[in-house]
Amino acid sequence: MNAPAMSMPRPVQHFAPELLLRAQPVKVLLLDVDGVLTDGGLYFTEAGETIKRFHTLDGHGIKLLQRAGVTPAVVTGRDSAALRLRLQALGVVHARFGTEDKRPAAEAILDGLGLGWDAAAAVGDDWPDLPVLRRAALATCPPGAHPEVLALAHHVTQRPAGAGAVREVCDLLLTARGVYAGLFEEACQ
Repeated sequence: MNAPAMSMPRPVQHFAPELLLRAQPVKVLLLDVDGVLTDGGLYFTEAGETIKRFHTLDGHGIKLLQRAGVTPAVVTGRDSAALRLRLQALGVVHARFGTEDKRPAAEAILDGLGLGWDAAAAVGDDWPDLPVLRRAALATCPPGAHPEVLALAHHVTQRPAGAGAVREVCDLLLTARGVYAGLFEEACQ
């Protein structure tokens, strides 16, 4: 006997209208790594190699953003083989590694893309991210961010760093672009 056909599920995620308006012009998402794409913990092998844990929710969100025409970019104070491998697997080509002064690094990415701060969203968690967050049209952070970052952010994610926080920001941007529901429906086919 055949199972009865189920109706198409509807998206359940919603964002405040004023947040969606702020996110509409965004064409690039500037991401910190430690404390944003990872849980912020630093893991070292006995040989001194850095090990990082990334979440698949965040990775899939980044891929969906790219499909929707939003460019993901990374500006990080650290560099590691693990990070470079993850970014390569996700197709992220715009990245600045090992930079302590993140504003000029982010500006170089924006200039290279022919964009200004008014087309940028950013996700950060600590003081080195403040110059980028202050200038971005949409400043976001995970809930475990430093209090000064939390106070500045337009949106604090419900999901923690390294466990879907970036995916939540990606979903926000996809919703603001009007493509989230279509991508969701396509995934349900």
